[in-house]
Amino acid sequence: MEQEALLDWAADKRVDLPWRSVRDPWAVLVSEVMLQQTQALRVVPKWEAFLAAYPTPHECASAPLADLVTLWKGLGYPRRARNLHRSAKLIVEHHLGAVPEDLDALLSLPGVGPYTARAVRAFAFEHDEAVLDTNVARVLARRCGRRLRPAEAQAVADEFAPIGRSWSWNQGMLDLGALVCRPGQPDCGNCPISASCSWHLEGRPDPDPAVGSASVSRPQARFAGSDRQLRGRMLSLLIDAPLGHDQLLVAVGLDADAGRGSRLIESLITDGLVKMHMQRLSLAT
Repeated sequence: MEQEALLDWAADKRVDLPWRSVRDPWAVLVSEVMLQQTQALRVVPKWEAFLAAYPTPHECASAPLADLVTLWKGLGYPRRARNLHRSAKLIVEHHLGAVPEDLDALLSLPGVGPYTARAVRAFAFEHDEAVLDTNVARVLARRCGRRLRPAEAQAVADEFAPIGRSWSWNQGMLDLGALVCRPGQPDCGNCPISASCSWHLEGRPDPDPAVGSASVSRPQARFAGSDRQLRGRMLSLLIDAPLGHDQLLVAVGLDADAGRGSRLIESLITDGLVKMHMQRLSLAT
């Protein structure tokens, strides 16, 4: 049976990641937020350090945002730290400090979308949920042999998932997409479900149905010199000390492009990561 074949493969090939050994909803939520657009191996030390500093939503909610941003340094996308901080405050204020397991309640948290909410339900609470990220979506599109629209992709994921095996199943699907059903050249010879994969059985014709399918990520824009890199450099400098507007532009090499620099500073202020006080920029508290 197709599902049993995947579960057997997953049990043997499961990637050893520390958050897979816990069921604490807060620890799972932190891992899922950190894993958004960031490779797992980069997340491991930050996840461990974050939970050592903020083992519950209470500790996170009561900490200054600047402390979270400082700890977050090196992970990228620092607005995720802000979202996690705001989520912790809402969890304390509206859920008595316990991460909710209701789907709508999870979706109401800042920065928590359909994948993250379902992942918390599946991995922390072991509810029957099918998670749908870029790796899973790629597997499903190829298995169906066609591009999938957003609602259709989730429906296919829900139908494919076996009842009562949510944790193992979803971890297996994530690993299958990451290790075997990769972009470009999938390793179909080692795929446990290749015998029922339409794209494989048809000889893997062009175009690859995963390309352009719902939830399958596009190649990321070049990082070097990007707004994302420059925002990160600004935050790194402000971790060390407050700076004036023009000082910060000079420090990141944008003094000759003040318009772009001012726009990036304004975006950091809008995102709640940086504040201006007495003509000095510093991390938000």
